Amino acid sequence: MKLAVFDYDSTLMDGETLEFLAREFGLEAEVREITEKAMRGELDFFESLTYRVSLLKGLSVVKVDEICRSLPLMPGAQEVVSGLQKAGYKVVCFSGGFKNATVQTMNKLGMDGEFSNILHSHEGLLTGKVGGEMMFGNSKGTVLQTLQRLMKITPENTLVVGDGANDLSMFAHALTRVAFCAKDILKKEANIIIEEKDLTKILGYLF
Repeated sequence: MKLAVFDYDSTLMDGETLEFLAREFGLEAEVREITEKAMRGELDFFESLTYRVSLLKGLSVVKVDEICRSLPLMPGAQEVVSGLQKAGYKVVCFSGGFKNATVQTMNKLGMDGEFSNILHSHEGLLTGKVGGEMMFGNSKGTVLQTLQRLMKITPENTLVVGDGANDLSMFAHALTRVAFCAKDILKKEANIIIEEKDLTKILGYLF
């Protein structure tokens, strides 16, 4: 058995979930600037995440789910998931984003699992609070090691794909490390670099 782990925002999905949600309050530009800094490793991931989510306070959960249903998948997302599964990989999504989006994408693509965060709500409205499995800069590496132990999968049989600084911690525990349309901080640790928005390019490196 082998394991493939994909980041969600700007990797499996073409864009950033928080930016799509922030449009509802006209805050997309502010959120984008913070996201860019965090993905370059210039801001603490936890602090940047909690601040950006706080800007969404008052947004209805119904609207959140509606937006998440229409998020654009990255070209080649379905093909790369199916291709890896046919080759014996379990395919999982790790995201500093939210289950409103990742669970839908997992089901749509037929992935084997997802680990992400939860937007807290009260009486149908976001409270501006967030919690979950992927809150910190080292969360992806921690969860990856747990999966590897549970599934008895070695780093040599692990593929990871990401684009930003919060993917570095999982890069440390995988032999095959794909920087996909990524920030320079991640490219330095990758052994496969893909600059084109086409996830099927990954398959060409493996098979």
